[in-house]
Amino acid sequence: MINPAVDDLAEHVGVKRACELLGRPRGSHYRAKRPRMHGPAPKRPTPPNALTAEEQAQVMGVLTSERFCDKSVAQTWATLLDEGTYLCSMSTMHRLLRAHGAAGERRRQATHPAKKKPELLATGPGQVWSWDITKLRGPQRGVWFQLYVVLDIFSRYVVAWTVQTVEDSQIATTMLEEAMGTHGIPEAIHADRGTSMTSKPVAQLLLDLGVDRSHSRPRVSNDNPYNEAAFKTLKYAPVFPEAFGSLADARAFCQAFFGYYNHEHRHSGIALHTPASVHHGTATDIRAQRQATLDAAHTAHPERFGNRRPQAPTLPKAAWINQPSPEALIQTA
Repeated sequence: MINPAVDDLAEHVGVKRACELLGRPRGSHYRAKRPRMHGPAPKRPTPPNALTAEEQAQVMGVLTSERFCDKSVAQTWATLLDEGTYLCSMSTMHRLLRAHGAAGERRRQATHPAKKKPELLATGPGQVWSWDITKLRGPQRGVWFQLYVVLDIFSRYVVAWTVQTVEDSQIATTMLEEAMGTHGIPEAIHADRGTSMTSKPVAQLLLDLGVDRSHSRPRVSNDNPYNEAAFKTLKYAPVFPEAFGSLADARAFCQAFFGYYNHEHRHSGIALHTPASVHHGTATDIRAQRQATLDAAHTAHPERFGNRRPQAPTLPKAAWINQPSPEALIQTA
């Protein structure tokens, strides 16, 4: 054992130096000399200033009396003190209540039922829209422009947008009304829980037109994924400026960007088609043309493709906001 060697050497150089010379941690040396006893820990002795059993019963009787049973410990302690009575400290009162299982919150607590998870399905353009508002930095500190964007979740086509100096429910109502006048009325419109999205003018418009309203859960950005993705494409574009010089600059930039986004941007979520081609129904013909090009390339040089024939990406058949799990779909079937 190394402990006797440490003890022998410690008589000449001390325990610390002996442990250093022999490579023995001092903590391990001390623990080995005083091994931990197994079994229950020894009971803590009762402090001499502890309340007697009679005194504890008196305190509990006061705390649970009709006069003080609905008051906090602090209220009870202060009231008794004002009346010239001191039973014990507040911490002792809390300790006695815990020991008798009488501690804890006794007031009614507000309950907030969980918000329903939005689940929306679109199997074609024009069925479900989503919209949101994002801020664009203005020319000065504290100056922001508000970009409103409405898009079709199946085609990713931006059906409406506007840039304004303020977020306003009437602006949103007018934008949605004009969009539905141009592109038709969808079955449902999804948005988060901003003041404009939950406003009475927007709600009344959708109610009058028979459009289902859907809202994200509080502080859950994933409930509105299509707008969030579009905003990221916008703000991560190499040409996106750090700030806009004026409202007119912001509108001119968005005019060019959304023209590009709808008609030129090949979107990975829709088989690398443009939103316009999916929205207006030309994606099927474009895919057939792509496949013909790939077939010709395979015929010309089959050795370059191994054992697989190249396939053009297939357009998804559905777009979901929060697609249910297969188990949930089976249960609801």
